Amino acid sequence: MAELEIRDLRVSRDGKEILKGVNLKTGPGEVHAIMGPNGSGKSTLAYTLLAHPKYEVTGGDILLDGSSILGTSADERARKGLFLGFQYPTEVSGVGFSHFLRTSYNSLSKALQGQDREVFITVREFQKYLKDNLRQVGLKDEFLARYLNEGFSGGEKKRSEVLQMAVLKPRISILDEPDSGLDIDSVQAVAGAISEVSASDSTVVVITHYARILKFLKKLDRVHVFAGGRILKSGSAGLADELDERGYDWVLEGAKQE
Repeated sequence: MAELEIRDLRVSRDGKEILKGVNLKTGPGEVHAIMGPNGSGKSTLAYTLLAHPKYEVTGGDILLDGSSILGTSADERARKGLFLGFQYPTEVSGVGFSHFLRTSYNSLSKALQGQDREVFITVREFQKYLKDNLRQVGLKDEFLARYLNEGFSGGEKKRSEVLQMAVLKPRISILDEPDSGLDIDSVQAVAGAISEVSASDSTVVVITHYARILKFLKKLDRVHVFAGGRILKSGSAGLADELDERGYDWVLEGAKQE
């Protein structure tokens, strides 16, 4: 269980300010959605949380369990329990998917000892663990023999990201548009996989443009409207339905009048 807090976060890239004072706090085991129009800075926020080197934090802070993680590298943040599911996962030829997952799991397990992480002594034990998680996200066993993301369809790439989340068991998962480019059946499958994985005490933040994936989640605690580099409005799960019906203009106009 972990608590993520973002305080007045300001971020620039190539001298241009993108995030203009983001404030957000998640509680242990919660599911949050960040919704907003394209180009609003949602992906910038995701990359900044995992220390992407092209984004410069010019103000504010990011805290995990009350301690600042600014100045720590991406791998250090991963070892603290943060996970990022990419909008456009990169294909890595020659790296076996199963081998990648086992190496990642063992590395994180060393960093998170004593936090309810099972230790697998043999490759066979870990393979059984992988196959149990494969069924959760609706993938077949032969998927593990492929190279990381190479030749994967759009839906397979998204399920691959959720599978990584299921296997690695991060404390806080940031999923950047897990529904991007998927048909409705794939969206429903990915949402179901996210719900299965997030049924524990881990916290999940889903970044999306549309409300459709949120309708399939079993749990949704808070919805945040993101535009112009900051959060303009927050509410319960019902806010996502309102945005689906009315769009974003009414929120943007209300923010201008404040």
